[in-house]
Amino acid sequence: MNLRLNLIFILITVITITLLSRVYFLSIKSNTYYEELSKNNYINRINKIPIRGIIEDRNGEKLAINEMGFAILIKPHLSSFKHKEQLEEIVNLIIKHFPEYEKDKLIKEYKRNDSSYNHEFIKIIDYIPYETFFPKYTVLASQEDIKIESSTKRFYPQKEVASHVIGYVGKASKLDILNNELSSYNGIIGKNGLEKYYNSKLQGEMGYRDVKVNALNQEIEVLAEKEPSTDNNIKISLDINLQKYIQQIFTAKSGAVIVMDVNNGELLAAASFPEFDNNIFARGISVKEWNEMRNDFNHPFTNKIINGLYPPGSVIKMGVAISFLENGIKDNYTVNCSGSLPIGNRNFRCWKTTGHGTVNFRKAIAESCDDFFYKGSLKIGINKISQTLDKFGFGQQTGVDQINEFVGINPNKEWKEKKHNQPWYVGETVITSIGQGNMLTTPLQIARYTGYIATGKLPKPHFYKANYEEPKDLNTPFEYLDIMRKGMYDVSYAQRGTARRYINSKVTIASKTGTAQVISIPQSEKVRMKESELKYYQRSHAWITTYGPFKNPQYAVTVLVEHGGSGGEATGEIASKIYDKLHELGYITSTE
Repeated sequence: MNLRLNLIFILITVITITLLSRVYFLSIKSNTYYEELSKNNYINRINKIPIRGIIEDRNGEKLAINEMGFAILIKPHLSSFKHKEQLEEIVNLIIKHFPEYEKDKLIKEYKRNDSSYNHEFIKIIDYIPYETFFPKYTVLASQEDIKIESSTKRFYPQKEVASHVIGYVGKASKLDILNNELSSYNGIIGKNGLEKYYNSKLQGEMGYRDVKVNALNQEIEVLAEKEPSTDNNIKISLDINLQKYIQQIFTAKSGAVIVMDVNNGELLAAASFPEFDNNIFARGISVKEWNEMRNDFNHPFTNKIINGLYPPGSVIKMGVAISFLENGIKDNYTVNCSGSLPIGNRNFRCWKTTGHGTVNFRKAIAESCDDFFYKGSLKIGINKISQTLDKFGFGQQTGVDQINEFVGINPNKEWKEKKHNQPWYVGETVITSIGQGNMLTTPLQIARYTGYIATGKLPKPHFYKANYEEPKDLNTPFEYLDIMRKGMYDVSYAQRGTARRYINSKVTIASKTGTAQVISIPQSEKVRMKESELKYYQRSHAWITTYGPFKNPQYAVTVLVEHGGSGGEATGEIASKIYDKLHELGYITSTE
């Protein structure tokens, strides 16, 4: 009997608790839930889209701006057969005033975005310039089925100048929208260059306006409001006038030029040739334009500043020489260069077939003696050379504020084992010591390393001050750097300096030339063919990397001419003119 009563009591208790819980949920919890739902019934959030920030050069010259215009939208729910004539009448009115648009394409765009769940007007034309649209504004704005909104289009007033660095915007893809909500509202996103690297800064932050509306969707009260961000502009280190000048004097087909402040890494100019007009991407590139650029053997799409990979040739020799000194070779070390070095069944030639005679460190840099580096590299081996060059930033990103920067190749035994599953051969050490073989660098890596030779500190190249970092002290002894600097001075001014005939600037310049082969020279060739006798795409790449003024280094100038042949001949005059322009613009005041 007691057991039965206990069971009845427990059952009553459980039922009571269940009923009380349900009462609590209906009266308290669900009230909160439905209150939130009800807000959506009478509170509308109107998003305020920020205007994309402009990009300016260091002097305030505009590099990327927004041109004002208008977009055309049509009211929703007209896709059905029932409203077919109404939709066609609206579209016919639009193309009557703007005949450049096609009726079928506009209707297709409308239907693609129309749905029973969408109650917003549907955009069918993103942008019509202000001056084109304004005379028609009254006619279209008076139509209740049409909505006119202000719109902007990205415009690059400098056209192709600095196009690779500035980059461009394009229509946001589904993946872009997934990763960047704001791009679903403005429809565009940075696709390349600074436009992409600093997209978050340039696009800004969205604002909003929360309003209470009645059953007829009429506004009753503003509940909350936030303005979109307006501080979206960026000012970069480029001097566009210097950049234009470089474009004028770079008459070669393809290559790169970099002008960098050696003390802080600011890039005053950075050009990749050939260039292209970014506006063709902002407005939408045609199939014909795309195919022409894609099939150009000079690769205009490639940003050669950071994505061009080249054998550095002799411009790497200062770094290799420092490695010799760091690894036990004395600063009074000399070799007798006879013009070639036999190793096994191969004969490694110096560029000067008659030889350089007795060569020390300074002369090896000044006259670019290959044999000096062959013999020194055999003393210390590839791993130690690679270790030193790693400190100078080879085989790694510089950290510049550009997207998808390549790292290049700083080869050693471990690299070859991983890459090719093969052992390293002594001949590879020899050719790597003069910047050939598997070694690949970018022009920006060469400019950065030149800045280190000039100052003893490794800068981080950058265009925008937010990307600045304090230059690194790598603790290379002053005596070692001094030898390299004097050797580079001799390249420009000593009687047998490899750039002596081509350096003619009023500014005193330290330099190093390089001629990087793109095809191997057969051992059977006793006398090397002249570069001018080779087919264009078989000619060597021409390098010069410099800093100046010599006694008070301020800027590094690195020039690469693809298939330019002899380094000094193809590049020396370009570098000289750039230093004279730096002096003319007031960046360099002492010529020494």
